[in-house]
Amino acid sequence: MKAQGDADKTLNMILSRLDDMKAEETVTIDLRGKSAYSDYMIITSGRANRHVGAIAENVTKALKENGVSKIHVEGLPNCDWVLIDSGDVIVHVFRPEVREFYNLERLWTQSPVAAV
Repeated sequence: MKAQGDADKTLNMILSRLDDMKAEETVTIDLRGKSAYSDYMIITSGRANRHVGAIAENVTKALKENGVSKIHVEGLPNCDWVLIDSGDVIVHVFRPEVREFYNLERLWTQSPVAAV
């Protein structure tokens, strides 16, 4: 049960930091029971490349300050879509146009359909 408490603590810390950074349209997807590699996925948007980069850097800094040591970050050079993988929680920070194009919320929230 300790691991789940850590995931919830990490989730709440990230959500708080996203709120502080004025991230927009933040969605949390519960992956427990759907994924073996992570408990939660957060999808959020920044207004422009600089905002996306600032959000991602701030979240990464907060994770390190809270003792999360194995953090993997991709996409910081362009800041169209930055992925932050902290293990228990995966964060996707998008520019609005890029988020709309990939539409990850739809992929992870729709129910599977049986093959006919």
